[in-house]
Amino acid sequence: MTRADKRNMIAIEVILLLLAIAFLYPFFLVIINTFKGYAEIVTDVVSWPKHWVLGNYTQVWNSMNYPKLFANTFVLTFASVAGIVLFGAMAGYKLSRTKTKLSAFLFFLAIAPMMLPFQSFMVTLTKLAKDLHLINHLSGLTFIYWGLGAPMAVFLIHGFVKSIPMELEECAYIDGCSPYRLFFSIIMPVMMPVISTVIILNVMWIWNDFLLPLIMLNGQEATLQLAAYKFFGQYKSEWNFALTAVVLVTLPPILFFLFMQRYIIEGMVSGAVKG
Repeated sequence: MTRADKRNMIAIEVILLLLAIAFLYPFFLVIINTFKGYAEIVTDVVSWPKHWVLGNYTQVWNSMNYPKLFANTFVLTFASVAGIVLFGAMAGYKLSRTKTKLSAFLFFLAIAPMMLPFQSFMVTLTKLAKDLHLINHLSGLTFIYWGLGAPMAVFLIHGFVKSIPMELEECAYIDGCSPYRLFFSIIMPVMMPVISTVIILNVMWIWNDFLLPLIMLNGQEATLQLAAYKFFGQYKSEWNFALTAVVLVTLPPILFFLFMQRYIIEGMVSGAVKG
């Protein structure tokens, strides 16, 4: 490596470091302000706490009933992601392996909702959910997440399946493997990179989603996001409690993302460049 290359590398690293600091600085402000009182946040939001207040977390934990709502949000996210992965994997695999015009048309229908913004069909979805009695309980919200998350899952898995050699399935059939045994015992383990990507993207979306639970649960404080909203009032916001709630709500998905992030690029690239 020449001296000029080294200088360019150092310059790139410095720029990336500055960008990282710029992106992390707002989150840093949120964290340090969770240790301030309301008056200090209003008067000086960017300085270190003059008087460290440790009671914000205790107050918010008890006020939100954090353990119960954490369990609700976890179950909702887990059930929703499990359904999206299962149905998306089965549909993506079958549509990719079936080489007919009908299969191509069904694939287009399956991924078409990705091109529609949620706001364009929000009212219609709410009316349909009410008619199907999916309003006001978490199980109904889970079904809705299945429908909204399936298109992206089908799109990613459909592309990834093209990279799986047909000889693998032919050998399994010769050995007497049934179609379901083939899919769950052979194909799904091979698809784990793209399935990991689907899991990560949907966990981050569903855990942090606020609008859909607000609409479908009619303002019930059934998830962490809805419970945190109560600290933001129309005429006055309890900023010390609100920022603390933000940290408690976002910390679990951040930790999950940091643990699983290496699978995102691996799975998306595998599904995008094959076939």
